[in-house]
Amino acid sequence: MNRQSTKKALMLPFILMVLTGIALVAVWFVFNPVVATIAAIALIVMIIITIIMGRQALLKMDNYVDDLSGHISAGSQSAIKHLPIGMIVLDENDNIEWVNQFMSERLTRNVISDPVNEVYPNILKQLEKTQEIETEDNEYHYRVRYDEADHILYFFDITEEVETRDLYEDSKPIIATLFLDNYDEITQNMNDTQRSEINSMVTRIISRWAQEYNIFFKRYSSDQFVAYLNQRILNEVEENNFDILQQLREKSVGYRAQLTLSIGVGEGSENLIDLGDLSQSGLDLALGRGGDQVAIKHINGNVRFYGGKTDPMEKRTRVRARVISHALKDILMEGDKVIVMGHTRPDLDAIGAAIGVSRFAMMNHLDAYIVLNDSDIDPTLRRVMDAVDEKPELKERFVTSDEAWDMMTSKTTVVIVDTHKPEMVLDENILNKANRKVVIDHHRRGESFISSPLLVYMEPYASSTAELVTELLEYQATEQRLTRLESTVMFAGIIVDTRNFTLRTGSRTFDAASYLRAHGADTILTQHFLKDDIDTYINRTELIRTVKLQDHGVAIAHGPDDKIFHPVTVAQAADELLSLDGVEASYVIARREDNLVGMSARSLGSVNVQLTMEALGGGGHLTNAATQLKDVTVDEAIEQLQQAITEQMSRSEE
Repeated sequence: MNRQSTKKALMLPFILMVLTGIALVAVWFVFNPVVATIAAIALIVMIIITIIMGRQALLKMDNYVDDLSGHISAGSQSAIKHLPIGMIVLDENDNIEWVNQFMSERLTRNVISDPVNEVYPNILKQLEKTQEIETEDNEYHYRVRYDEADHILYFFDITEEVETRDLYEDSKPIIATLFLDNYDEITQNMNDTQRSEINSMVTRIISRWAQEYNIFFKRYSSDQFVAYLNQRILNEVEENNFDILQQLREKSVGYRAQLTLSIGVGEGSENLIDLGDLSQSGLDLALGRGGDQVAIKHINGNVRFYGGKTDPMEKRTRVRARVISHALKDILMEGDKVIVMGHTRPDLDAIGAAIGVSRFAMMNHLDAYIVLNDSDIDPTLRRVMDAVDEKPELKERFVTSDEAWDMMTSKTTVVIVDTHKPEMVLDENILNKANRKVVIDHHRRGESFISSPLLVYMEPYASSTAELVTELLEYQATEQRLTRLESTVMFAGIIVDTRNFTLRTGSRTFDAASYLRAHGADTILTQHFLKDDIDTYINRTELIRTVKLQDHGVAIAHGPDDKIFHPVTVAQAADELLSLDGVEASYVIARREDNLVGMSARSLGSVNVQLTMEALGGGGHLTNAATQLKDVTVDEAIEQLQQAITEQMSRSEE
């Protein structure tokens, strides 16, 4: 309501009262003229006095309203200028038209007439997707909103809030568990003096490292430590790529030892029990991947890895193999039958290990079956299956996925060999149906793992799964023996995974090979299994001729984008490139079916190809890894590979 309407509202009752008084006086003139005359004079006097007082009151009200409006206007202008909220007014072209004093004092230059997207890049585009965003300008942090109708950006200062939040994040507790991978093996033949020197060296190095980063640690056994730190310290240690791993490895050389350290770290929770469990789980993961590395496990399940730059040292014991052999026997005996399954596109190691497990079950008078479909058989495996077809006793053990599904019961034990990832098994439906599962694998453990297995026998120090299964067979006292063909296929599995005993070959590998040879493994038949057909040889040569040698002895070869290559051919090409002078690591990229580009990586040990492949979503061993990329061309895959190699090399140099 404005000032004029207010005055009208006040005048209307006054006029009505005056008219009423005049009417009454007029009536009195009829009955008593004298009294009416006196009343008329009094009424006139009162009207005049009321008009004078009313005008003065209205004048005072006008002056008060004018003064109040002035105060409000001045206050509004002052608030706009000095309120601790930034305001930027834009014109119709999104150029800055006006900035309040709060904002202008924080800007390092005059921005009037500048496009707002130059001062704050893409700020309007970001605000199209959400009502408010957070941004940083110099040392200040803002929560920004946009009034589209008035073209005004509002900047709410949240610098103190962000600093408090960062302080809270930096102060979150972290628990780490440290484990000396091969302490027992190194110190078992030492005398007390040597053992004391090793202990002092280890404690001194870890203590120095802990003091540098303000970490509290405690040694609670000869080969294990526990450490307490916070998120800020963990970030600093990560920036230095956990240099404690390299320090201990290098220092131990002077003591004629090769000590390595594995660390499991738990983060992302304020519950110390959860952090302890995450730390131990991370340590198990680091050890399962070969040791000499760090696994940082977050409460949300994400895992980060550091280290893993050395080839795992052989440190299996006969005792462990014997214990696992008896444990596997007990588990299988509790079930009714055994179904063995390898990974998709099974190789000779997977098939050899599967045959070995089936023989293990038969040694304990159990029915055993191996899952293999015709679609899973490549040319190399076809030669093996042709030989199997001539042995009815062995042939009847092979069943299709559908046959295996139909014969499964709640007591059937499913043994997975040569992989531990559920998405990699030959038939995931069979795995999901199984209540009783066993995992036997020689790959480094990845983040994905088969759930709820009754027994896990994972040894990344072994050359192959066939080697592991061979050792398990040695501890089964029975009159049943491996047949000549079974021994040969298992022997071929070891040959393939070691590249004729040149990669990842320990003393136990030769022990297993000797056991298989003593049971009739035929080296001539093995060479027959591993022969190439002409097309495979030509395709492999086509890949190799594209090789280009880059820095650090890295060789990259590739196939044309319009031709499909078999994964085995790609892997063989990567293996063959290692035999070239100057090549330390080889990567071969080629298109395969299912709209995928496959990538095989091999190394002689100085380059960790596992880390490169993990960066691209794959995995494997330090010297043998692979990955598949979806919806990319071969050239795009090469670009991604070169970027991953560059990042890995830069981290190694740091």
